Amino acid sequence: EDVQKAATAPVATEPEAQPALQPALHPAGTADGTREQRIPIKGVRKLTAENMVASAFTAPHVTEFLTVDVTRTMKSLDRLKSRPEFRDVRLSPLLMVAKGVLLAIQRHPMVNSTWSGDTGEIVVKEYVNLGIAAATERGLIVPNVKDAGRLTLRELADALNTLVQVAKSGKTPPSDMAGGTFSITNVGVFGVDTGTPILPPGESAILAFGAIRPTPWVHKGKIKIRQVTTLGLSFDHRIIDGELGSKFLRDVGRFLEDPEEALLSWT
Repeated sequence: EDVQKAATAPVATEPEAQPALQPALHPAGTADGTREQRIPIKGVRKLTAENMVASAFTAPHVTEFLTVDVTRTMKSLDRLKSRPEFRDVRLSPLLMVAKGVLLAIQRHPMVNSTWSGDTGEIVVKEYVNLGIAAATERGLIVPNVKDAGRLTLRELADALNTLVQVAKSGKTPPSDMAGGTFSITNVGVFGVDTGTPILPPGESAILAFGAIRPTPWVHKGKIKIRQVTTLGLSFDHRIIDGELGSKFLRDVGRFLEDPEEALLSWT
């Protein structure tokens, strides 16, 4: 409205004044290509882009969010670090998120499935090849831990650490990036609260794990400082409806709120 009023307002006539000298303005980009960097679209970056575009425009994505008090998970990690069998392995919250996902998939197998348009079937996998999104110098890759549901907690910790180290070194073989069935993207390592991730091709769900922050939280009727994170679950709505997606995300959250209680009651 202000712009329109100014445009229609009468212009007062004043004696013509000499314009003040102004420094030359340089555009952010120039026609001759100086101050521009051209990066060839090839290799991992090209493949990732093609996969993401294909996924985004094939599977109808839905994303749900859940904010979770993970104080007990962090305490459980501290207790694990003191145990002899875990003293020589790097433990991180990602390990607990991965374990929670694997247990929740056992309770909701349809989440670990693929839409097969060629055969007109939904293929439910009885194994979990757990993908972990990793940012590398070559671009984003999602290597996966084969048959992760069969691993002990110590074996899962070793597999996750090896997977990340190999990815950062740029030596991930193509076989490690093939055949994923469910993925986790840990955006919390960048200080981000959560996200709306795009499904890797062939998968029906992916979980974003956000930063863990000390937060005022109602705990046992009182406001206390607790360790809190936010999860974001994107899923293929052709396979997973809102009820199933919500129940799966709820169970991952329940595990992270009290992993020991969940292990006892679910198994």
